[in-house]
Amino acid sequence: MPVQGDAQGRPDGEEPDTQDAGHTGASAAAGERQREPEASASAHAHRQATGAPGPVQAPRQATGAAGPAQARQRISGTGEGGWPAPPAGTAVRPPQPGWFDRVRAAAPAPVTTVTLWAALASGLVAALVLADGLGVNLLLVALPAAVAAWAAARRAKRGLRPWTVVWAVAGLALLAVPALRDAGWPVFLAVAGAFAMGALALNGGRSWAAVLFAPLGLCAGLAEGLIWGVRGVRERFAGSSGRLGPVLRGAAVAVVLLVVFGALFAGADAAFADLLGNLIPDLDEPVDGPLRLLMFALGVMGALAAARTAAAPVPWDRTRVPAGRPRGRTEWAMPLVVLTLLFAAFNAVQLTVLFGGYDAVLRRTGLSYADYARQGFWQLLIVTLLFLVVVVVAARTAPRSGPGDRLLVRGVLGVLCALALVVVASAVTRMNMYVDAYGLTRLRISVLTMEFWLGLVIVLIMVAGIRGSGWLPRAVAVSAAAGVLTFGLMSPDALIAEHNVARYTEDGKLDRMYLEGLSVDAVPALDRLREPVRSCLLAEYAGELDEDTPWYATSWSERQARSVLAERPVEFDPAQCVPPRERWESELYE
Repeated sequence: MPVQGDAQGRPDGEEPDTQDAGHTGASAAAGERQREPEASASAHAHRQATGAPGPVQAPRQATGAAGPAQARQRISGTGEGGWPAPPAGTAVRPPQPGWFDRVRAAAPAPVTTVTLWAALASGLVAALVLADGLGVNLLLVALPAAVAAWAAARRAKRGLRPWTVVWAVAGLALLAVPALRDAGWPVFLAVAGAFAMGALALNGGRSWAAVLFAPLGLCAGLAEGLIWGVRGVRERFAGSSGRLGPVLRGAAVAVVLLVVFGALFAGADAAFADLLGNLIPDLDEPVDGPLRLLMFALGVMGALAAARTAAAPVPWDRTRVPAGRPRGRTEWAMPLVVLTLLFAAFNAVQLTVLFGGYDAVLRRTGLSYADYARQGFWQLLIVTLLFLVVVVVAARTAPRSGPGDRLLVRGVLGVLCALALVVVASAVTRMNMYVDAYGLTRLRISVLTMEFWLGLVIVLIMVAGIRGSGWLPRAVAVSAAAGVLTFGLMSPDALIAEHNVARYTEDGKLDRMYLEGLSVDAVPALDRLREPVRSCLLAEYAGELDEDTPWYATSWSERQARSVLAERPVEFDPAQCVPPRERWESELYE
């Protein structure tokens, strides 16, 4: 299991312990101070006995003993390159490490045998199942990759942490969306979210930099992980050349036995032949071989990148964002108070309209009910996004000279966040009005979901203002993963179809062109339409359901759609489904 923390078990972002180094330097300095009186006494006795002057003693600096080059510089008064040397007693500040030096990952431990075998298994599974589509096969590929990362983390002595479990569980849960839904857009969001959660589980971190850059670090580890794995394979080949031959011969004999006896059993029983046909990929297509070879390479490289990241994570938490320059109370509070008054005035109007003032507003503005809703939602969405930018800037430039300043910041930003939640509620209300007038679409349900998530982020910011913000980056990441998972599980295409079917039963309005573009997730809802409308719409989906798709690339929605069409076959009649537009609308809407 990939875990958080470095190879020594330190927390994420914690700097290496320098106590031992400081103790060693202090001991050396104490030894020098003990030897200095003895050297001075010897030199004084020599001058008294011989009358010769003692050696010239260079002035001693507070920074420690100096070498010959530094002594010449102090005597001549010049530094390196002829520049004037700093005055005696001036502490020279050592150069600070750059950002790339601070976030550079440590060298990983040698790759383990378990990691190599697990990476090979991940590549083989990817070659066998990923070329046919997306479904439960993503989980099948991720499991051996997780084993490879777990073995590498154990070799690096990284301990298991609670947040590692949270990220790993969230990633695996998101990978269940392709196994359940057929629509491509929620599946894409789920796969991207699973990749981000997996990167956080492997790399760890608690800051905004760790949350945002962990996926980039995993992508950058593809080449390094491959080099790391190749080096481990070469070391094993060099050390086990005598044992490699028996392993290869045994594997070849096993493959021959599987092929021979598998073919005989398949010829003896049709059910067993069908089982083998579902398990073994079809390589009849000319492009199938290169595609599966590409899948194999991606599976191996992905597993090695995950393992290397688990063995030597990038310390993104060492990224230091400089604090903003604090402003005075008047300069900081005046713009925010004015903005708060503007939000309050807008919310007062919205509450008035919400409680029965729509008719008066529509008469005064000359807008229709739907136009009023459409005109306002997008502006309110932009207001919500800009509000979050204002909160970030205000938090960085807030006065922080004492308890009074903290109370002022919490009060002003708290009131502003509460008013922003009312703006979010107004935007959601307008979108509901818009959907009632024009129907539900993918864009409308997506932005509505995003507005709900932005409202949750505002609530998290309000809680962070009271209890501290150290947990906020990880909480926002978890909320985003939960939102994507909920969005995929609720099946947006099915909701869109159900909403349009309900509108059709009420007022006879049906957007046939839009419904035909949905995925097979919409089939159960469209099955409730009356004939011939049902068959006209479902005929488009019946052709998309390929019976030859293997089980691991078939979603649950696709299997459900096949069951629906098997129970009630489509009765397609071109004469009824493709009439002139005026006739079609009159037949379907009346």
